[in-house]
Amino acid sequence: MAASTNTPPSLEVGSTVLSGDSVDFLTQLITEDANKVILGPGLRLTAEKVTATKCGLLKQSPSMPHLYWIENHQKRYVAERNDDVIGIVTNKTGDTFRVDIGASEQATISFLAFEGATQKNRPQVQIGDLLYAKLLLASKDMEPELVCVDSYGKSKGLLGVLSGGFVMQMPLHLIRKLRAPGFDVQRVLAKLGTFEIALGMNGRVWIKANSVKDTIAIANAISLLEFMRNDEIQFAVEQITNAMCAF
Repeated sequence: MAASTNTPPSLEVGSTVLSGDSVDFLTQLITEDANKVILGPGLRLTAEKVTATKCGLLKQSPSMPHLYWIENHQKRYVAERNDDVIGIVTNKTGDTFRVDIGASEQATISFLAFEGATQKNRPQVQIGDLLYAKLLLASKDMEPELVCVDSYGKSKGLLGVLSGGFVMQMPLHLIRKLRAPGFDVQRVLAKLGTFEIALGMNGRVWIKANSVKDTIAIANAISLLEFMRNDEIQFAVEQITNAMCAF
């Protein structure tokens, strides 16, 4: 009797993958034209073969069809260049600050990496302050480096020191959902009140509202978004708004 051989099913977008699985259709696309594919988090090209480096669902970006990644419930952050992150200043050494961004290594930021900073006009940054910054350098061989300005030396948006407010930790895939093109979290949660929000790709969310009640409501609403489809979000926001009116 011949021994039966089990051929593993071919993976496609939406499939559940395990660490080490080969994604053959991506390998074929890269072989045909390397510019057709951008490998996001969880996918790696080694020895001319695309493999998964973590467990989760294989996803494809609707706005960028050539971008693929592995979506999973992850709280451990791996620093990536150009990511916007929220960090906590932990130490000051000479002309640089050390910042905890939740990665395996603390990041550094120069005092000149702030808008308008000079040798005489140094930024007022204290240990314990929150920073909303962009990763200028992220490499496995070097510690991450942050900046609080864009390429023109200007502080874009909330980049810089975040004063007041409330910080909470969220799963990384929820942050990607909130920062997805076409999803405006402030517009979606507008009924809960006026607020400022900073979304760090390292899973930290900073919220500053007019009152403690509004802050708690917005934080709870953001937590619920993790498990909801877009068509369910508005109904949930209305429920939270009605509950707030009862107090």
